[in-house]
Order: sequence, then structure tokens, then C-alpha cells
Amino acid sequence: MSKNRLWYSQPASEWNEALPVGNGKLGGMVFGNVKDEHIQLNEDSVWYGGPRNRNNPDALENLPKVRELLFSGRLREAEELADLALTGVPLRQRHYQPLGDLYLTFDHDISKTTHYKRELDLEKGIVKVSYEYHGIHFKREVLASFPDESLVIHLSASEPGAIAVKARLDRGDKARALDESLALSNDSLVMRGGTGGEDGISFRSVLKAKSEDGDIDTIGNRLIVKEADSVTFVLTAATSYRHDDPEQWCKEQAERIIPKSFAEIKKDHLKDYQSLYNRMELELETFSNNKESLSQMPTDQRLAKLKNGESDNELITLYFNFGRYLLIASSRPGSLPANLQGIWNADMFPSWDSKWTININTQMNYWPAEVCNLSECHIPLFDHMEKMRVTGKETAQSMYGCRGIVAHHNTDIWADTAPQDLFMPATNWPMGLAWLSLHLWEHFEYTGDTQFLKKAYETMKESALFFVDFLVEDDKGRMITAPSVSPENKYILPNGESGTLCVGPSMDSQILFALFSSCIQTSEILDLDHEFAQTLEEIRHKLPKPEIGKYGQIQEWLEDYEEAAPGHRHISHLFALHPGNQITVNKTPELAKAAVQTLETRLKHGGGHTGWSRAWIINMWARLGESELAYENILALLNNSTLPNLFDNHPPFQIDGNFGGTAAIVEMLMQSHDQEIHLFPALPEEWNQGWVKGIKARGGFELALEWKDGTLNSGEIKSILGGKCVIRSSETIKIQNEGKTIETRVLEEGVIEFQTKKNQDYVMIVQ
Repeated sequence: MSKNRLWYSQPASEWNEALPVGNGKLGGMVFGNVKDEHIQLNEDSVWYGGPRNRNNPDALENLPKVRELLFSGRLREAEELADLALTGVPLRQRHYQPLGDLYLTFDHDISKTTHYKRELDLEKGIVKVSYEYHGIHFKREVLASFPDESLVIHLSASEPGAIAVKARLDRGDKARALDESLALSNDSLVMRGGTGGEDGISFRSVLKAKSEDGDIDTIGNRLIVKEADSVTFVLTAATSYRHDDPEQWCKEQAERIIPKSFAEIKKDHLKDYQSLYNRMELELETFSNNKESLSQMPTDQRLAKLKNGESDNELITLYFNFGRYLLIASSRPGSLPANLQGIWNADMFPSWDSKWTININTQMNYWPAEVCNLSECHIPLFDHMEKMRVTGKETAQSMYGCRGIVAHHNTDIWADTAPQDLFMPATNWPMGLAWLSLHLWEHFEYTGDTQFLKKAYETMKESALFFVDFLVEDDKGRMITAPSVSPENKYILPNGESGTLCVGPSMDSQILFALFSSCIQTSEILDLDHEFAQTLEEIRHKLPKPEIGKYGQIQEWLEDYEEAAPGHRHISHLFALHPGNQITVNKTPELAKAAVQTLETRLKHGGGHTGWSRAWIINMWARLGESELAYENILALLNNSTLPNLFDNHPPFQIDGNFGGTAAIVEMLMQSHDQEIHLFPALPEEWNQGWVKGIKARGGFELALEWKDGTLNSGEIKSILGGKCVIRSSETIKIQNEGKTIETRVLEEGVIEFQTKKNQDYVMIVQ
């Protein structure tokens, strides 16, 4: 079905048109060229250089001086000193690199081919290329197998002996960074290299071939196959980051896989992949007259039609499913977390180093994980945070003289937590680990896994503990961060001076409110650490609350400053609306109204111009119940910030917009952040009819919903944990379990509560 398939009638002319495959660690971008197939390769641990201590040795001595300058209004002097003493040494963390390139050369002329098709089957996680040449049908299938830890390419033809191909491994124009590319045996090649820098990572990749009939041999550094009925290539890759001898691992892994038939490899891949992908399903009905014609169009043409004003709900569903696919492909247990580009990067020096930017972007990558029933995909982020606890403790002690752990707005493969860059609007922001720690709490909220929470609490507590020491009390009795910034915006003082360094920006207090609250709740759930919880309660009471500024907006800074960039891409001061829950339509209506004003002002001045920012805006409109504005911004995301292969465009490509957009679509259908399951909180008129299965809600619930004419038609709730369930719906509903009506309690108009039993299914019936 077209809601599960990206397809094109021509090869990719550039990287932004190629199709991605991945198994968490190993990724490829498939171009689909007829004569010279190109698969650009990535392995998630190919990073420049080794670990370093970048903590500034002069930070602790100068921290009180920076604070004194800020509190006395000497902003420029404070920024100049912070620029010297509160930055990392050296300034920048490590950067991600490509693994290399696989080239397959055929004696085929594209001008003489017919019936060309290039596609990504999301239901199978396989890229396919097919065409006819001189009356013979040729097919390529490319998959990244998680169980076999390899990239597998299968070539087949409709006539025996028709396949002839030459294969090579290289790094393209990056070849000078490659040590060797040569034959290992008559059916294998190896690529060897290092990323550079002191204690840099070395990498290896092995390509092994097997054919049905035909001949396989190597000449120079080419692997040559002639007159074969079919060919299977197995590519393995590893680095010294994980393996003492990565080449030996690659060879042994390839040797283990190559005896398997492609059918067996594919079967194992599908069993693993579909166990995740098939958990959820979405259908947004399309009622336009051109539904059939659109469904027959290639994906790039459909995207162009949408940009010309055509309605295409199926393309939106495809975009949603593509986001789920990307998360499965870039973040699996044992891999590193999805970075700024997931795992797909072709540049030796990628934009923003393709690291983990943790003042929004990394967090956004994982917004779909729990609600889209992909909890396992969250695990790599948690594993990386464990490494950050070690480095974060050192940064907290050496730079700030504080207990606990801290990180700033970026981290890298070595879990570096020192400040990144010489960019004042972002560098001196100490909230990175505090925000990341909330993902631990979110995982518990969805799964109810108390064993996980016991372990996670150690990180949550250490993140909170840092701020017990770091926060300072101002002359109004407020506990505030100092120094910090509001990422990545500038304010204007009454005297016209602009600045970034500040005390107590709104986002900081909102993150800390959420972090302290999660620690306090954990103390109650696990019955531990009550004294520390009491400390946090006392400090939480003194945190600045969200304030409404002179323009009716949520105030971004402690004082109601003017903004230097009112259309700024970051909307940090609405963290309390999303992903937080301190601002809600039902419980804080005045603040919600001010959030509307904030978003309107941002958009009026050109906000949402980056893909991830637009995705965040959609999530916020959904939280505010603004269904048509949410839908309008989904169209803007697709029209203005989506590349031909459906990758998000910052620009350049940055994957967080894909993940943020996927999460936003769910937020429009169901929300569970406010201690209740809210059905269809932002359902636009264009999505008048449809259904969704496998959607997850906090509290351990899984839902299936069907709606018609914009209202609930039928629904099911599975209670995985048991306990209380609260439903908010515009329809009057009754609950049945095994055919019997369950007693419900009306909390307010449209809100009911009932008790559930573990692993029981409940049916919602509209009365």
C-alpha cells in the first residue's frame, strides 16, 4: 500500500533523494543507479578522535565573578569573562564521520532500460530497485539486518546467467582518509581506515559475495561476478570503539552469515523488524476525487502536488510511518542513540558535527519512542546517559564545585559534557542532562517498570542534585540558574544593549520543575529518599513560575525583556506546554492563552523556518487543542522542510523534524500528559475519518481507535499494568469488559474514571 511505500521512477540524482536502510549501528543510503549503484555507508561509532577532558580549569574560580557581574547588570563584562572561563578547552567536541561507500558496477545503459522503479518498503524495511534491460527483469534488494548485524544486497534476474557486476569499497572523495581497500580472498574485500586524531577510532568493513552459479573472483581491489543467476553480498562493519580486533569480528560475522540463503536472511530480518513496525497502524481516510490518481504517483510527485495545494492524507500517513521506520533503523539496543542525522551522514565534516544536540534536537528524536510503541528504541539514549554520568560528574565538580552531574547543549561519542563551541547563545546552558533525565521518567510513565525506575532514579537524582548546589537565591527569594541562556535566543535590555547570558531563563525553571517533580514522585513510588524529596519540594516552591509578559506572551526570561529575534526557531519558554505539562488548557487556561500568543508572534515573524522548529510548533498547537493550526503546520512541514526522500530539511538534512512530526501526528489523535487519556484533542476537519491501532498512553495503556465524522466510533483499551484509567472524550461513552458494562465515575463533564485489571481489554462504546 502507498501509505507504507516510498517509490520513485528514477535513480537518486543526489544524496537527499537516496533511500535509507539501517539496523541501529550500520546504515546505508541507496541511490539506485542502473550502471553504477552507489550505497553510501555509515557505522554509528565512526567518529574522529578519542576521549578528552575539556573541562575548563579556570571555570570554578571565575564562576562567582560571572555571577556577580550578571547580578550587578554588567552584562558585557559577564559575557566576556564567561567566554574565557566557562567554555570548553578546546572549544569543540568530536565529530561523526561516514564509513565509506559501496559501488556496484553493471554493464547496463539506463537509456535502454524500461519499467524502472526504486522503492523503500516500510512494512519490510527493504529498499528495492527493479528495471528491464534487453528484455531481462533485474532486481536488487537491500536490507540492514539487526539479527545478522550486516547490510545485505541481493541481485536477481529473470534469466539464468544474466548477472555480471564489479564491486568495490572506497571512501569516494574522502579516500585520502582511507588506509587500505583490497582483496581478502577470491570472494571478499576489506576496507581499513582510521578517523584521525589522538586515540582515534579505527574502522573495518568486509564485503563477501556468494552467487548461484556463475564465477566470483577478485582483481586488484575489485570483486568480480560473472554469469550468475543471483548474487548475495554481505557487508559487515565494526570499529575499535566496540571491538579489540574489528577486522576479525567483521570476517567472522561475514563467514557466519554467507552460508545462509537470502531467503533465510530476509526471513530473520522480517521477523525482527516487523515485531516492532507492525505494533502500530494508522489510517487517515482521503475523500478527495484524486485519491486513486495520487496513490499511483511516485512519492516525489505526490510531495510536489501537496506543495501545490492538493490534499493528500495518505502522504501524511506515509510520512508518519517513515518516521517510525527511521527510529527503528537508527536506534536499536546496543547501538548509539540516533544523532542529528540518525546514522545517515555523507560528510567528513557534517553540519553541527552530526552530534547529539541536547537543547532540543536529541530529545525530539525520541518523542515518538514511547507513544508509538517503540520503547526498545529508547534504550540507546539511556545507555549513553549512563556514560554521561561519569563525565558529567567530573564537569560538575571541576567547573562548578557542585555535586551531581551536568551537561551542556551537546555531547559526543565519548559522552563529553563540557560546554561546546564559542557561541554564547547556546554554550553556557547547563540543562542538557536535566532534560535528558526526563526521558527516563517518561519511559517509566509508559511502561510502569519499577525495576527500570530504581536504576533510572540514580541519574534523575544526580541531575537534580547538581541544581541543589548550583541554584542561587535572588533578592526576591527565587531559586534561579546563574549563569545560563535561553537557547539560542537574544534579549534586548531597556538601554538597547543585546545579550544572551542571563540568570533564570524560563526554560530552566520549567525543566527543573519537571525534573524535581519526577524525583519527588519516584520517592513516593519506590518509598525511598524522602529527605532528598523534601529538599526538592522546598526548592521547587521557590522556582520562578511561568509568567505572562507585557504582550500577553509567556515570558522567555526572568525579566520581561524584548526579543532580538521574535521569530526565533527555538521556543524554549514553552517547554512547560510541550514536552512538559506545567501549562495545560484545562488546568492553566490563562497560561495556555499566553502560549497561543507566543506561537502566533513567533509565526508572524517567520518562526518555524527550520524543520524541527515547525515540528515542535505542531506538537504545541496539538497540546493547545488547535486542530486546524496543527494541520496547517503539518502541511508547512511537508511543503517547506521535507526533502524528496521525505527526510527533514533544517536545512540541511536533520532527522529531528521527522521524529518531531511523527510525534505531533499522535499528539493530535491522543494525549496522556495530564493524568488522563484525551481522545482526539486536535483532530482537524481534513482527518474526518480514520483509525489507529497500537498507540500507547501513559499509565500502561494501549489503544485502538476508530472515528467517523470527526468523533469516536469505537475504541479498545488494553490495560497492561492494571489500575485507574481516566478518559476525556467529547462523546458520552460506556466501558465494557468481556461483554459486561464496567462501573465508571464522572469526574467532570466529558471525563470518566474506571478501574482496570492487568492485561485486560476494555471496549469503549459511544452512547
